[in-house]
Amino acid sequence: MLFRKKKVSDGSKREVPKGSWEKCKSCGELLARPQLEKNLWVCPHCGFHFRKNSHFYMNLILDGGLFSYEILSNITSLDPLNFPDYPQKLASSKEKAKILDAARAGISSIDGHPVVFFITDFNFMGGSMGSVVGEKFYRACELAVQKRLPLVALTSSGGGARMQEGIISLMQLVKTVEGVVMLDEARLPFIVILTDPTMGGVMASFASLGDILLAEPGALLGFAGPRVIESTIREKLPPDFQRSQFLLEHGLLDAVVPRSELKERISLILDILLGESGYGTS
Repeated sequence: MLFRKKKVSDGSKREVPKGSWEKCKSCGELLARPQLEKNLWVCPHCGFHFRKNSHFYMNLILDGGLFSYEILSNITSLDPLNFPDYPQKLASSKEKAKILDAARAGISSIDGHPVVFFITDFNFMGGSMGSVVGEKFYRACELAVQKRLPLVALTSSGGGARMQEGIISLMQLVKTVEGVVMLDEARLPFIVILTDPTMGGVMASFASLGDILLAEPGALLGFAGPRVIESTIREKLPPDFQRSQFLLEHGLLDAVVPRSELKERISLILDILLGESGYGTS
């Protein structure tokens, strides 16, 4: 059932309480917030997946919605270049996202499977990757190897590498790839869940290197955005270019999974990959 504004008997529009409704960015329908919350912030009319923060996804995927052990929870980015307004942007992002930087990592479980879980948050400077994000991912890989656990990473990083930290930010691309190599050499599963958007340096490094790559429907995934590419090559791109379904059809993804099915699908993959391997015993 869809909800729309209705006119009262005198022909004037009924006042809608602020914050009670959300407009779908895809189909334009007005949707009641309680309905969206019940539907995991997916439009019941067109299936559009609203962008959500790290707290939402942790509650959706992790047993209990929490880490049993969180790593580097108190570290924050510095301002090595004295970049204009960077400290202010960091402070406002901390207030908005309710976290100290754009990523969190630690040990939790998914349907009873112990895992190391890493997540980025678009609400913190677009989920961009600076020194803290790269360090947390690398340490998450180290923790997974130490504990013999699979690593599950969920990305929402439209900001790519964080320009305010210059070459230090770009170095994180190499550092995170080294972490993935560490997992590969230890023969530990690495599962990535790509949400809207995952772009730039994040997509160009660890986010595209999972053993299993899942994505939410309609997620924008790539390096440069479609408008930048069109202006560069001076050609019209195909419909839904760089959207998850397009990338699935062209072989980049293993599956496009609706938000309501993510936890069940990850649990099934872990069942298949782990079997009687004995992961998590050390």
